[in-house]
Amino acid sequence: MTGEVAHYWSNSALPGVDLLRARFVTHRFSRHAHDGYAIFLIESGVEEFEHGGSVERAGAGALGAVNPGVVHTGYAGVPEGWAYRVLYPSIEVMSGIAADLGAPAGTPFFPDPVVRDPEAARLLRAVHRSGEHGDALATSSLFRAAVAGLLRHARPRTGIGGEAGGVAERMPAAVRAAREILHADLLDPPSLEALAEAVGAGAFPLLRAFRAATGLPPHAYLNQVRVREARRLLDAGLRPAEVAARTGFADQAHLTRHFKRTVGVPPGAYREARAPW
Repeated sequence: MTGEVAHYWSNSALPGVDLLRARFVTHRFSRHAHDGYAIFLIESGVEEFEHGGSVERAGAGALGAVNPGVVHTGYAGVPEGWAYRVLYPSIEVMSGIAADLGAPAGTPFFPDPVVRDPEAARLLRAVHRSGEHGDALATSSLFRAAVAGLLRHARPRTGIGGEAGGVAERMPAAVRAAREILHADLLDPPSLEALAEAVGAGAFPLLRAFRAATGLPPHAYLNQVRVREARRLLDAGLRPAEVAARTGFADQAHLTRHFKRTVGVPPGAYREARAPW
């Protein structure tokens, strides 16, 4: 491959799991987080990504695992970019398989964002390829084998993964209230000053507390919420222009810019790849 390519899709044999196959050179993922996990295999080149206050580097053959709710980025670590395959399983999917394997109670947590495990890498590549071209039995069987291999690098942990793990409950009350306001009004959100006044805080203290609690300032967090809602509407079959209007983006170009920086593909390609028709 000489240029950038990206294919994002789902497979009926893998409910609760999205897949991405891509090669990126100049593309950069903005700071974002996932509701579920992002588990990837670097096939060539090098990806670098900010994660937990440090910059991680993953080269060919390396596996990466980003836990739910962890803010991170992604960009080329070498001039030729990187090619990789990604699985995005939900918390429920990963926890269910861990429980089936007899793991201790708790949500799987990967302490190391980059690991070397040739056998787990082989299994992830196999399920990913099957997810594109294989039958349902093979795909679902390979997926469970791949997750079993990956879970060797995880440990159980409570309090992970957004609301489901109790993260919101541990946030300062002002941050929780500010998040609720932003979730409730994607089309006409308040200014930082008005938001702070609504939750009984000063603008700068709220800004600092919000960033510390969520990993993002309020305006970037709002765009993440908008992209999440845009995905839901695209899954329902709405066209990108209508989705942009319903989620508070200025226009389709504005939606496309933020959507691609978070998901890796533009909203039109995402919609076509996941359309049930």
